[in-house]
Amino acid sequence: MKNIVLCLSAALLLVACGSSKQVTDTEIGLRTVDIVDENSVKNPEIKWLGDVPGTNKRFDRSFENAPPLIPHSLEGLIPITAESNMCVTCHMPEVAKDAGTLPVPKSHLTDLRTGKDLGGQLSESRFNCTQCHVAQADVKPLKKNNFKADFRYKDSNESSNLLDVLNQGI
Repeated sequence: MKNIVLCLSAALLLVACGSSKQVTDTEIGLRTVDIVDENSVKNPEIKWLGDVPGTNKRFDRSFENAPPLIPHSLEGLIPITAESNMCVTCHMPEVAKDAGTLPVPKSHLTDLRTGKDLGGQLSESRFNCTQCHVAQADVKPLKKNNFKADFRYKDSNESSNLLDVLNQGI
């Protein structure tokens, strides 16, 4: 009986594999180009939104604790390195209130591997701001999306409580 089930399973697998349509690399993802030919990739023109810091409308977060978008130009601010990070000159908590900017959240001032509070110092793993934060852009979505964020707290669309959520545990 066991051999019959095994043979039937193998036969079904062969039929399924033999009748399936092969997917080409141009059908994978949203680029629709040969994935091994990077020379044929054309980046779309993007109109970045934002001017001088502090003068632009901020977009709400996409979902709770999502990294906020950067509402200003990055000209002269990048590249960001561990030795040179212009973002922290305006976004560290002790400066942000007077500068009228969003302060980095507590999660950026904590070593998330150990849970240790770094006493107001930016975590070494959080220096590369543009790894998570991107500039606001005037672009059309590649795919229709009807996702609606469900924020648990009134100000969650404007601020982060990630460290509090992580400390709640599972």
